[in-house]
Amino acid sequence: MARDRQVPTIELLPDGPNRWRIEPFGPMHVPGIVYASESLLPDIERDRALEQVCNVATLPGIAGASYAMPDIHWGYGFPIGGVAATDISAGGVVSPGGVGFDISCGVRLLLSNLDEAGFQQHRRPLMNRLARSIHRGMGPGGTWHLADRSELIQVLRHGVRYAVSCGFGTDDDVARCEPVDPALVPDDPSLDITERALERGFRQIGSLGSGNHFLEVQVVDRVIDAGTAEHFGLHAGQVVVMIHSGSRGLGHQVCTDHVAAMDGAMSRYGIAVPDRQLACVPVDSPEGASYIRAMTCAANYGRVNRQVLGHAARLAFAETVAASTLRLLFDVSHNLAHLEDHVVESRSIRMCVHRKGATRALPPGHPHLPDALRDVGQPVLVPGSMGTASWVLVGVEGSGAYHSACHGAGRTMSRHQARRLVQGRRLERELERQGISVRGTSARGLAEEAPVAYKDVDEVVEVCESAGLARTVARLRPVGVIKG
Repeated sequence: MARDRQVPTIELLPDGPNRWRIEPFGPMHVPGIVYASESLLPDIERDRALEQVCNVATLPGIAGASYAMPDIHWGYGFPIGGVAATDISAGGVVSPGGVGFDISCGVRLLLSNLDEAGFQQHRRPLMNRLARSIHRGMGPGGTWHLADRSELIQVLRHGVRYAVSCGFGTDDDVARCEPVDPALVPDDPSLDITERALERGFRQIGSLGSGNHFLEVQVVDRVIDAGTAEHFGLHAGQVVVMIHSGSRGLGHQVCTDHVAAMDGAMSRYGIAVPDRQLACVPVDSPEGASYIRAMTCAANYGRVNRQVLGHAARLAFAETVAASTLRLLFDVSHNLAHLEDHVVESRSIRMCVHRKGATRALPPGHPHLPDALRDVGQPVLVPGSMGTASWVLVGVEGSGAYHSACHGAGRTMSRHQARRLVQGRRLERELERQGISVRGTSARGLAEEAPVAYKDVDEVVEVCESAGLARTVARLRPVGVIKG
C-alpha cells in the first residue's frame, strides 16, 4: 500500500481509560479500538498506523473490533501491535499479514540464582562468553548444527520437545513454552513448506538474527505485585536473562510463499481487500489450512531457536560463574494466529485470533496455561528498547482484545531515521557509562536500535494496566546486552 495515498481523516473518540474508538466507516465491518495515552497518540497518528487498523476492520468474518495495542506502529498489512479475530463459522479468514514475516518472534525469560553483586564480579568474562556463544546477524549460522533434512522435519513437527530430547534443555522447559495444538502439526511439513523455506531454516537454529533481536542480562529493578512475583520466582536484585528472537529465514519464507498463494486465490472466494498486503482466504479453505499448518511448524522452529539460545546462555553462566543456574519462567510468541474459543454474547465461537506484535495474556485458570502458572495467570514479557527497562506483566480476568497485551515499546522512527540521528559507537560508550555492557555486531546496528527510536516502555505498560489488559508484576533493568 502506498503510504502517501490520500485517506479520510480518522477520528478517535474517547471510549474508556486510555482507550479510543474509531467508528466504522466505508467498508469497515467493525470499529477500531486503540489503547493509548494522550501523549502516545501523536506518534501513532503521525505513523499512519490507524489507517491499517481501519483496513483490518474490513476483513471477512472479523468479530468484535480491530484492536491496536499502545506500542502500535506501521507494519506489513496489519499494524505491528494489531489484534484481530475472525469467526471461522462466518467465513472468517486467516491473513499472513496478521502474523508477520517473523512467525513466532517472541520472548523467553530465564531466572538465575545470582544477585547483581554476583553478576558484577564476573561481568566481563560472562559477557564475553555470551558474545562468543550467541550467533548473531543475517545469513546462515547457529548453535545447533542439524545432521540432515530429516532432523529439521523433527524440529518442525515436535518443537521444543525434540530439542530437549537432543540435549538442549529440560522437560520443565517444555511445559513452560506457549503450547502448540498438535492437531495443526502435519506429518509431512514439506507439503506446506517450500524447499526454499527449508533451505533457509536448515543452518540457523540457535541464532539471534538482526534488527531488534537480543539477549539481555537484566536485574529485577522493582517488584510491584509481590505475591505474583513470588509465584513466578522473581525477587528484587535478582539477575535474569531475556531472549528475543524468532523463526529466522524459514518463517520469513513461509510468509512470503503463502502471501503469494493467497493473493492468487482471493478472487476464487470473492474476497477483495483495500491493501494487497492483507491477502487472506477463509480459515477452512485448502489454502488457509495449508498456511496454518506451515505457520504452526514455523512456530515450533521459533520456539526451538529460543530454546537453543537459552541452552547456550545456561552453559555460559555455568562455565563462568560456579553453581549458577538459569530456570525458564515462560516463552511466549508475539507473532502468531491461534485458533481459540471465545464467548461472545453467551455463545462460544471458534475464532482465528491474529496477534502481530501483540502478546497473548491468558488469565488465571485458563486451560492452556501450565499447571505451575494456572493459579496466577500467564507471564506477559514486554522487552523495552536497548538500554531501557523491560517488564513482566500477568494476564487478568475480563481483559479485552481477546486476552492480548502489548509486546514491547514500539518504534517511533524508522531505522534510517535513527541512523541519521545517532552515532552507534557513541551510544555504546554512553550505555557503558550507565553500567550496561554492550556486545554489538556493528555501529550501524546499534544506531538503528537506539532508545530514541522507540516509545517509552514504562508508559506503554502503564496504558496496558490502566486499560485492564494485564497487570504489572516487576520491572527489569538491563546490565548486559548481546545485540543481533
